[in-house]
Amino acid sequence: MESGTPGNPERMGDPVSWLMVERGWSVLDRSGEKVGTVEQVLGDQSSDIFNGLAVSHGLVGRPRYVPSERVASIHEGSVELSLDKDAFEQLDEHDPVTT
Repeated sequence: MESGTPGNPERMGDPVSWLMVERGWSVLDRSGEKVGTVEQVLGDQSSDIFNGLAVSHGLVGRPRYVPSERVASIHEGSVELSLDKDAFEQLDEHDPVTT
């Protein structure tokens, strides 16, 4: 398992704010399997409103939109989702116009 997975909490470190998330951080499904990387953090920093993430999931195709409600935890370097891999793959593509 990768660092930051639910099966290895001592390696996760302390949770961090969504404001700390950076492009390139690993995105893990609920079992700890990497499903992509953060492409863009979506929200209003001045109001501290986290909307979600645009997550790249391969070499081709547009990033998927992960609503904030589907983010289970954030630790430095990784974001864990409450979704399994199949559910992640069913998410809509990120549309920068609507988010």
